[in-house]
Amino acid sequence: MKNEFTVKPIAHIRTDFKEKFGIPRQSGRAPSLTAEIVFLPPYRNAEALREIEGFSHLWLLFDFSLAHREEWSATVRPPRLGGNRRVGVFASRSPFRPNPIGLSCVKLLSVEDSEDGKILRVSGADLLDGTPILDIKPYLPFADCIPEASSGYAGEHKEYRLEVSFPETLLSIIPKEKRAGLLDCLADDPRPSYQDTDDRVYGMRFADFEIKFKVHSCVLTVLSITNFSENC
Repeated sequence: MKNEFTVKPIAHIRTDFKEKFGIPRQSGRAPSLTAEIVFLPPYRNAEALREIEGFSHLWLLFDFSLAHREEWSATVRPPRLGGNRRVGVFASRSPFRPNPIGLSCVKLLSVEDSEDGKILRVSGADLLDGTPILDIKPYLPFADCIPEASSGYAGEHKEYRLEVSFPETLLSIIPKEKRAGLLDCLADDPRPSYQDTDDRVYGMRFADFEIKFKVHSCVLTVLSITNFSENC
């Protein structure tokens, strides 16, 4: 039996996340975020997308390209558990796994023509800009959704959200089409769970902007915005 095989990326994704900090911890946590899936040759073939518009959601299998390691650990510390509680790597969605493959469910908004051929516009993605996509499969609600399924420790914080205080003078700096996605990300609390200091200022890169904020009593307050594109 063959023990190894080669996996080739079929596409990459374009998102507003230029660094890992601030990316939603799961797909769908920031449903207003939009992204584009751009296919690579030789997979840039319209026939490969025939009838994909009939599906409202897709599974993306992707490469945790910044998490490649020679060694792996049998246990990990999920951030939402405060960084102190260990669970088995196969009982987690940690990127640090024997094979750094991720799974994300996104909503298919449209199939569009572009200079890169047909692209998929999706929402709710939780991926770094440029992440290699390994495969795409339709989401089937009658097969993939199990209402009685239990979510283990991951369900302990599923309702957790922050209130976001975003001064209008600062929010107006963000392009209108990106505001809802950014607000979703901030409400999901980008901070590691073990960092809960009221006077700490955090910086989050989103598209061409750096967002500085503080958190106090479950209220995230945006302090300033730097527009990197203005410095080019």
